[in-house]
Amino acid sequence: MKKGLYLQLFSIHGLIRGSGPELGRDADTGGQVKYVLELARALAEREDVAQVDLVTRLIDDRAVSKDYSQAIEPLSDKARLVRIACGGRHYIRKELLWPHLQEFVDNTIRFMRSENRVADLFHGHYADGGLVAMELADAFDAPFIFTGHSMGRNKMAKLLADNMAEAEIIKQYHMDTRIQVEEEIIRRSDQIITSTQQEIDKQYGLYDNFKEGRYEVVPPGIDMTTFYPYYDSQLDSELMSEEVKQTRVTLLAELHKFWPQPEKPFILVLCRPDHRKNITGLIEAYGRNKELQALANLAVFAGIRQNITTMEENEQAVLTDMLLQMDRFDLYGKMAIPKKHDFATEVPELYRLCAEARGVFVNPALVEPFGLTLIEASATGLPIVATDDGGPVDIIKNCENGILVNAQDPEEIGRAIQTILIDSQIWDTYSNNGINGVLSHYSWQAHCQKSIDQYRKIFPDLVHPESPEGAALPTTTRKRPSFGKRLTSLDHLFITDIDNTLIGDDGALQNLLDILDENRDKIAWGVATGRSLGLTLDAMTEHNIPIPDILICSVGTEMYYGPDLRMDKGWQQHISYRWQPEKIREVLDGVEFLSFQEAEGQRSHKISYYMADDYDYLAWIYNVLAKAKIHCEVIYSHGQFLDILPLRASKGKAIDYVISKYVFPPRNVMVSGDSGNDEDMLRGQTRGLVVGNYAEELEKLRGKPRIYFSKDCYAAGIMDGLHHFGLV
Repeated sequence: MKKGLYLQLFSIHGLIRGSGPELGRDADTGGQVKYVLELARALAEREDVAQVDLVTRLIDDRAVSKDYSQAIEPLSDKARLVRIACGGRHYIRKELLWPHLQEFVDNTIRFMRSENRVADLFHGHYADGGLVAMELADAFDAPFIFTGHSMGRNKMAKLLADNMAEAEIIKQYHMDTRIQVEEEIIRRSDQIITSTQQEIDKQYGLYDNFKEGRYEVVPPGIDMTTFYPYYDSQLDSELMSEEVKQTRVTLLAELHKFWPQPEKPFILVLCRPDHRKNITGLIEAYGRNKELQALANLAVFAGIRQNITTMEENEQAVLTDMLLQMDRFDLYGKMAIPKKHDFATEVPELYRLCAEARGVFVNPALVEPFGLTLIEASATGLPIVATDDGGPVDIIKNCENGILVNAQDPEEIGRAIQTILIDSQIWDTYSNNGINGVLSHYSWQAHCQKSIDQYRKIFPDLVHPESPEGAALPTTTRKRPSFGKRLTSLDHLFITDIDNTLIGDDGALQNLLDILDENRDKIAWGVATGRSLGLTLDAMTEHNIPIPDILICSVGTEMYYGPDLRMDKGWQQHISYRWQPEKIREVLDGVEFLSFQEAEGQRSHKISYYMADDYDYLAWIYNVLAKAKIHCEVIYSHGQFLDILPLRASKGKAIDYVISKYVFPPRNVMVSGDSGNDEDMLRGQTRGLVVGNYAEELEKLRGKPRIYFSKDCYAAGIMDGLHHFGLV
């Protein structure tokens, strides 16, 4: 990879492809798809950018195109789509992806390890992409940028105002989770990029953490070679390729099927079939205004559909309401509702056809965070009528190319459209202003320059070495420790138990710590213990042990990284599978031979008891838990400690998780222990070291492959093992 910034952009839902994006296919394929694709390509054109990855979810599902299962898809010489698996293979709408996002984070780390380079900056789009970018930035101590596109609190307020029940909003959109994540994103992001000032005031302003956010308005751009003015093709016939001519013929034929009078101007709306887009409000505005019907036809392109009955409930309801409105106002012969359209080829021509007919483009949404289609339409010379709630306020202020309306007032919508249609001078003014205004305010080159300027502000020690060609190419070095960069850059790992393994011989311990420090550029190390985090830190403080790279605590139910002890949220989510702590306590409550350990021994994913060393007791525990159909891990050690853990948790499983997440070759990993609660990690795929002072319960491991019994005790045994397996 060349010198310069390596940027990762995140748009998680998965229905993104570089060629022929299916915009409007469903609720996940709105304008954000086009935004991130064009942003990735535009950033990659800069000399100070080495690589741009647009990272999304890999989907291998017969219900969607095979394109979405391609792991890497080039977008340009320095830009590509990277697809990361999570949550299985099938398509899942974005509101249902929240439980799988930590898996997405882990798999992205694996991807960067395989690429042998970590991104310099993580830029999340929408709340789910923001969460992923935030977690990765935290792991690698890199800047975190966020672009919300739309925000949950604003959407919640609009849906409630639209008489949708709060319980239904939470059920359908998981809005409570989204808002909670957005609050954290606002607090932790280095920079929030918005498209408009109104977005800052009216959307982010609703959040408790609003004042902690760092905001910058950077309007998006459009591809001016695609959305050129309608009159260019009239003046220069060479612009109109055979493909464009065929597209025009196809579109006109489709529209004329609906209109007996196709020569009239037409009103165009182009959006997803979502009730927030207020398509029915526009139809009502048109249906109530007989003069408007006489002046112009109506064309509603509301997503892509085959069979309304097979669509999602929200989309199905919107399309059904459209047809009912059409019937209610008897708009047959006046209203076109085509079933599909190709955004890559047909939409630009659709704008130009509407402009040639001296029509109007309308965005009647209840709220529009930005309004990319408004800029596209304006660039072709099409006047606009748009909602006065959101991004259109800035667009019309900058371009002076249309009229803002209260989208909840159908009569006002109708009057605004009529005003433009009946006055040719107003139409010409708005048309020309739109073309010139977009050129001045909404180019991707300007957007990228402003974005890079913001990036540079948040790199505290960004330097710009001169390349051989003389271009300033930024590289980064961060002062804070990065556990992510460290763990993805090393190939050797050592994990040890604390009590009676790491500690027990102070002199040998100091020698071991010196060896680990001398080899820190080769080997990462950590501890795996039954102790809680607090007790682990107490022991390390008492014995002057520095904080290692990894702390696996509470018998493998908690994992922390680096000197600032950042919890691995992916591991927590992973082990929560089928965990039923209340039911476990209920089943074991009152058992005479069990006594509850002190509060420090109890953790969210560990229930601990004292129990006498009796085989019959342990067998009874296994039996009663099985009868209650409780899926869990039972670990008994030192003849007295009984720990009940989630099915997926243990010290050994936690180590396997680390090995998988950071891609350590198992042959380069050594674990060491002395007792029964170390057994599962010693039996794993790694090299196992049993210190000389081991408990009798580990004798059964003698002679097992990959396990070495040292004659030396405590830390001396560990040093013996490190040399035996060739790690140092």
